[in-house]
Amino acid sequence: MKIGIVCYPTFGGSGVVATELGKALANQGHQVHFITYSQPARLDFFSANLFYHEVSVRDYPLFDYAPYESALASKLVDVVRFEQLDILHVHYAIPHASAAFMAKQILATYGINIPVVTTLHGTDITLVGKDATYKPVVTFSINQSDGVTTVSEDLREDTYRHFEISKDIKVIPNFIDFNRFSLQPKDHFKKAIAPNNERILIHTSNFRKVKRTEDVILMFHKVLEKIPAKLLMVGDGPERSANEQLCRELNICDSVRFLGKQDAVEEILSVSDLFIIPSENESFGLAALEAMACKVPVISSNAGGLPELNVDDFCGYMCDVGDVEDMANKAVTILSNQKTLDYFKENALIRAKDFDLRKILPQYVAFYEEVIAGQRKS
Repeated sequence: MKIGIVCYPTFGGSGVVATELGKALANQGHQVHFITYSQPARLDFFSANLFYHEVSVRDYPLFDYAPYESALASKLVDVVRFEQLDILHVHYAIPHASAAFMAKQILATYGINIPVVTTLHGTDITLVGKDATYKPVVTFSINQSDGVTTVSEDLREDTYRHFEISKDIKVIPNFIDFNRFSLQPKDHFKKAIAPNNERILIHTSNFRKVKRTEDVILMFHKVLEKIPAKLLMVGDGPERSANEQLCRELNICDSVRFLGKQDAVEEILSVSDLFIIPSENESFGLAALEAMACKVPVISSNAGGLPELNVDDFCGYMCDVGDVEDMANKAVTILSNQKTLDYFKENALIRAKDFDLRKILPQYVAFYEEVIAGQRKS
């Protein structure tokens, strides 16, 4: 197949999933064309089956805001016509699904019927999409898609609950590529971070309020009262400055490292003992899955799709949103005893294997084929 993939080219979950999916499809022999405004962050290797088409948005004095949606739709028309694509797969509803609809209508005037699959990832539904400014367009664009997927049952139900959706929504969960995410021997790195064999806790995110990064700091402070530990905060975003200030107020700066955005996050996960994800809402929890693949158990909230990933008292624990005390106690339970920690580490890997790329990729391929066949019949 010739597949066009539209995504945000950032470190966010939707962009990561779209890019990793495209790379895997290319490895299987499919021709994959990424169409976005800059090269995706994880599109970091050469393949004969991978192509990147940049959406150019020019600044004109007439516009206060550059019309990206129109530029994207025009680029989609151009790429579909020239490359003779079989299907478009757009990740994140806003504005990709509506741009794809516009492109589809334009292509129809050329006698080209291109099927469109839309994958909903989370905040495009749970946050932005609910905004009255965007809701009618999001609803329309989803209903006009030829196929719709979400990354969790929770997000599927949330979409039906908050939007008037007539389309069937298929759940295809996020996945992990074990060729990249697996435990690596990084003992020298671990010794540098924890020279006295302290336990290492880790959190990775884009540091937005919904991630509740302050809760990570507060629960770590409580853990530190009971066992020697270090905390790695990976990523960047609007809450980072407040988190750093909180560390100063709690006098734990010597035990917390803010590492910023990291490309090789699997290397940092490989030296970690426990992953913390206390989000207020999480459509799936891809960062937690990446940790599990590196044999890192998880303390998570019980919000959104996290219960579909984190099995309580097996590969980690779940706690109520904001219950810092419970998170800390559960963390100490896992970290205080090496035998207990090893048990959770092994189980984290076992659970991660349920989401092996080799199991999930065929679901996408089969869905593409189903949507293409349905388009031909109509």
